[in-house]
Amino acid sequence: MAEIRVTRGADVEHLLSRFEVTVDEGGTSTHHSVTISSSDHERLGANHPTPEAFIRACFEFLLEREPKESILPAFDVSEIAGYFPEFERRIQGL
Repeated sequence: MAEIRVTRGADVEHLLSRFEVTVDEGGTSTHHSVTISSSDHERLGANHPTPEAFIRACFEFLLEREPKESILPAFDVSEIAGYFPEFERRIQGL
């Protein structure tokens, strides 16, 4: 099972936050820089206690579908639905 570490970085701008994510699994690690807008967090992350917990849930979703090495090194959460149309429904728990 993968260990996912999420660290909140500096806000890129008032409405956009950046997170640094490390995924450790099988003796190797990948590093990712993830952004999310405050509106996407409000809309998609309402069922998660913190922004960090929401980002962790996003990575759990991704890791169920692809190996950590296939996850882009830098992306915005809004891009996930373009690859996995069920993302928004699943991450909201619907």
